[in-house]
Amino acid sequence: MSATPADATTGQPPYASETGAVPCRLVVCRDCCCGTAKVTGIDHTAQTERLREAAPVRVSDCLDVCDQANVIVVQPSAEGRNAGARPVWLGLVNDPEATEDILAWVRAGGPGVAPLPEILGLHACTPPGRRAAPGHDVPSYVRD
Repeated sequence: MSATPADATTGQPPYASETGAVPCRLVVCRDCCCGTAKVTGIDHTAQTERLREAAPVRVSDCLDVCDQANVIVVQPSAEGRNAGARPVWLGLVNDPEATEDILAWVRAGGPGVAPLPEILGLHACTPPGRRAAPGHDVPSYVRD
């Protein structure tokens, strides 16, 4: 795993604000299905490195939603958490365009700060142990 890139002049990660605050954190599943040859059409290493350009990325073992591989969880910033935001789980992130959509949302502030773009709503999935509201495919905290 490579180190987080840093700005050559400040030494700060490129996603850090002037105060050093980080907008969001990302968890990328890379285990039995996500990040493996089972999911074709995407360079998993390049995807992870691209995400690291916008936010800190933690690579996780199986997040237990293999039917949604590749899974990325966008954790809210402190500002987003103060606004009541919860982590947003995104599944089937299997093309560079979806990765770029996540990057744009994270740069805009992510959960609790910027509204979830409609296109990412198509990727929203229910985390293990949670149930979607009756008649909905995604939990209410993602839709609201």
